[in-house]
Amino acid sequence: MDGERHPARGGPVTPDLVLGVDIGTTATKAVAFSADGAEHGSGEAPHHLDEPEPGAAVQDPEAVYEAVGDAVRDALAGLDPARVAALSFSSAMHGLLALDDRGDPIGPLITWADSRASDVARELRARDGALDLHRRTGTPVHPMSPLVKLAWLRRARPSLHAAAHTWGGIKELVLARAAGARVADTSCASGSGLLDVAAGTWDPEALGIAGITPAVLGEPVAPTTVVGRLRETGWGLPTGVPMVAGGADGPLANLGVGAVRPGVAACSIGTSGALRVTVERPAVDPRGRVFCYDLTDGRWVVGGAVTNGGLVLDWARETFGRDVDDLLAAAAEVPAGADGLLALPHLLPERAPHWDVGGAGALVGLHRRHTPGHVVRALLEGVCLQLRLVLDSMREAGFEVDEVRATGGFARSTLWRRLLTDALDLPVGFPTVDQGSAFGAALLGMQGVGLLPPGPDALVDVAERIPLGETRHPGPDARVHAARLPLFERAHDVLGPVIDRL
Repeated sequence: MDGERHPARGGPVTPDLVLGVDIGTTATKAVAFSADGAEHGSGEAPHHLDEPEPGAAVQDPEAVYEAVGDAVRDALAGLDPARVAALSFSSAMHGLLALDDRGDPIGPLITWADSRASDVARELRARDGALDLHRRTGTPVHPMSPLVKLAWLRRARPSLHAAAHTWGGIKELVLARAAGARVADTSCASGSGLLDVAAGTWDPEALGIAGITPAVLGEPVAPTTVVGRLRETGWGLPTGVPMVAGGADGPLANLGVGAVRPGVAACSIGTSGALRVTVERPAVDPRGRVFCYDLTDGRWVVGGAVTNGGLVLDWARETFGRDVDDLLAAAAEVPAGADGLLALPHLLPERAPHWDVGGAGALVGLHRRHTPGHVVRALLEGVCLQLRLVLDSMREAGFEVDEVRATGGFARSTLWRRLLTDALDLPVGFPTVDQGSAFGAALLGMQGVGLLPPGPDALVDVAERIPLGETRHPGPDARVHAARLPLFERAHDVLGPVIDRL
């Protein structure tokens, strides 16, 4: 095959693959892609989420860094490393990490799921100008936001706040250590609450609230920027391979599953969930119910994330002592509407579209006849109805959606596929590429090193050719979910004040 090394003639190898490295919440995945979207090797390494105190959700950054190396090495198994033209990165949004002057961590990685800044978020949301801040930065004022986390650390952990030489996320650590780059791609930065998304520069008011200056943040760079060359010797690659900044996992999932034209949304449900549509200019709705994050030059995504996705199944598995497949099978035997059981699946403080800073879940209408299967069915329906509220908020903001492309661990379940399709009441396609964020990162890397032409149109052209393995259409149960949606939202509004006082 062209580009391969032939022992008989010893010809040079043409670099034709880009490793998309997706640093997620529970694992890092690395996938070697060619420009036609074909996968040539993949690797995955898990990492643990710690909860050392109430509200905390942190990770050991050194363990995550090691997982990156493990995933890259696994992806290269059976491949000639000389074929790798670049590495490009995706990472989970809203992480916050303090680094010292050598670029080493001086505390844990505080993840998006950490809720210890809830009180600070309430105070900031009550201030005049909170909605204007949301509109400028694209990021809701919520405990997930690094802006709010920094304001909390300034008050609750002043020594750590003062000691940081640099603030960033896990990707900043990876790029600094593996390539010597002190940068912040505008995609991840747009989820920090610190960046003016239209201007692409750090926002002075946000910096003041956080108690920092631009000097402690990386230089904002475009996601297709080659930020340096690999100097890490333990990843199974020769040093000198170009390192491309890449972006945030949510926006990159839109690119990686082909949800790049108006009207086509990307939906992902893993530990959490999200629904996003790609737009050509940054915007946030007047009520502040959606976010706006940078994807690449000339493209942004608008939508909402829900905190509680697959983690409701983890809770059910731990609570009922039954494996997930067994619980899903039991839930599949329960009719739509769960025999009158309604769940607010807010096991962690929920995000879009209400951006709650506290709260908890609830089971409404619980009777003796209800079984674990009913509870699981109600929880899964609740997750899908929460995403329907996000969809309706996007429409209220003026962004029409008529088709959805969905990925994530949930897609392995026929029940979940059917529930999502019926709850959204839209056709839902399931792309053959199941590592959307990694593929999105790889596409940016291909642009960065010239394997694809520059500009968003070239990315759109490739992304729109991603085939669908299945497309589902709403069935009769869509009417059941439509009737329950107003009850679901009213339950949130009525029970919220009660839950907050418990």
